[in-house]
Amino acid sequence: MSHEMFQRHQQTLEAALTAIDSREFWAAYPEVPSGKIYGETARDDGLAAWKSTLGNRFEIDQPGTVDWVGSERSPYGIETGTTYPQADLDVLVSAAAAAMDSWKRATPECRVGVCLEILHRLNRRSFEMGFAVMHTTGQGFMMAFQAGGPHAQDRGLEALAYAWREMNHCPSHATWTKRVSKTDTVTLDKTFRLIPRGVAVTIGCSTFPTWNSYPGIFASLATGNAVIIKPHPGAVLPLALTATIAREVLSEAGFDPNVVTMACDTPDSPVAQDLVMRPEVGIVDFTGGNAFGDWIEENARHAQVYTEKAGINTAILDGCENLKALTGNMAFSLSLYSGQMCTTPQNIYIPADGIDTPDGRVSFDDTAAAIIKALDWFLSDPARAAEVCGAIQSEDTATRVQKAATGKVLRPSGAIENERFADARTATPLVVQVDSSDTGVFQREMFGPIVYIVKTASTEESIALASDGARQHGGLTCVVYSRDDAVIEQAVDAMTDAGVATSCNLTGHIWVNQSAAFSDFHVSGANPSGNATLCDTAYVAGRFRTVACRVPVPAAVEETVG
Repeated sequence: MSHEMFQRHQQTLEAALTAIDSREFWAAYPEVPSGKIYGETARDDGLAAWKSTLGNRFEIDQPGTVDWVGSERSPYGIETGTTYPQADLDVLVSAAAAAMDSWKRATPECRVGVCLEILHRLNRRSFEMGFAVMHTTGQGFMMAFQAGGPHAQDRGLEALAYAWREMNHCPSHATWTKRVSKTDTVTLDKTFRLIPRGVAVTIGCSTFPTWNSYPGIFASLATGNAVIIKPHPGAVLPLALTATIAREVLSEAGFDPNVVTMACDTPDSPVAQDLVMRPEVGIVDFTGGNAFGDWIEENARHAQVYTEKAGINTAILDGCENLKALTGNMAFSLSLYSGQMCTTPQNIYIPADGIDTPDGRVSFDDTAAAIIKALDWFLSDPARAAEVCGAIQSEDTATRVQKAATGKVLRPSGAIENERFADARTATPLVVQVDSSDTGVFQREMFGPIVYIVKTASTEESIALASDGARQHGGLTCVVYSRDDAVIEQAVDAMTDAGVATSCNLTGHIWVNQSAAFSDFHVSGANPSGNATLCDTAYVAGRFRTVACRVPVPAAVEETVG
């Protein structure tokens, strides 16, 4: 069955392999939530499927269930009431390790075929996933559909492609002959087997539960590891759906479904620390805050650890050809998902004497005012603002926004009127002006819709502050605006050395927040924001090892071989 699955999706895998080599645009799974693509009733079916989970147990037939837990609440004000199995970790981890015995002995083709089929079935349920992501993360539906569905699936496929390529770099068999004298040779028949590192634990985040988790899940599965998914207690449903589909496909392919299991917990009784320290665990994929990410890196020494943590993202303004185009692009970037993306700009550096434009220098105050004006216009349409900004996932983020409203506030954060969800927890971007000397304020990650406009002595200081902040505290993205090629080169050099992906002079329909599967490397692994990147060779190669078996070829056979 799994061989048939591989053949069924082989063209998709081959296209993905081509894409990671060319880095050109390609997507396997359509991002448009259209009935013509997914079926005329797909949206209604997906909504009905999501609603069926409300107030009910989400059944997962896995071993070790001792209780049912659930603490999700839709940021749009809906009490979901869904509960999930809470497992005895001793039983669950043992079951995962046992299930891995036959899974690791399957061929790479077999395992990748199963993974490709899982992704295919996930894609067919993208509307259901969209509603699940929307009502756990607070993303607007369009973003939830795309980021939680097709874009996440593309990221999973990207990891599969890298894993497939790495597993096939070494042949499974070789005949090795060495002349040891003028008349004698020795011949060995060598076989090379891939073995997994151990049980893989994927720790999901609350804002992008599938997009951030799929690369690790599928890279680990493809390379022969069992996966225990530990979702964030506030965003369980998207990963519970994922686990259910994966277990279904594994069973159909003749494998123990416990190759994929769930370890659900509550905010008051977390299990991740205990789970990652189990001796059976060989891999940990973590997305989340720095404190726990740092702890895992320092303590889970028995496992291969991949982290994506937090950082300070920046915008360096030196000049532009069209200030309205610049600020319009930035207003969208700052508003998208209310700044709850790990790639959203936080610090906007502007020189005290302003920026260069074709019409002369625009002062610092006028540049800052143009950014505020663009935000005001973008957020002036409640329907547009509600869809793009979505809702605030965590009460902690909402509190952080309130506490940050000190000093010179250029634009206060406010609620967004949402006609469909009157009780949605919302907040527009807070914009605060600070001086470059106020490093204690802006040189730290402030997750959520919090923006600092930093007045610097010069563009050189802006570049230094942005790069130093990334080196010390981490950083994922930077966008640079300038009319001077030398300035752009200086900024790109500095930010690249600090391990930050840099974009230049973005306007129109491309934003610094975006990271494209098969082309962009999300997180560099080169600064404190994380030790890995999605996705490259290093991300998959450490998930398995190659072990050889050598058997001498008898002389008679050796002569035949010769």
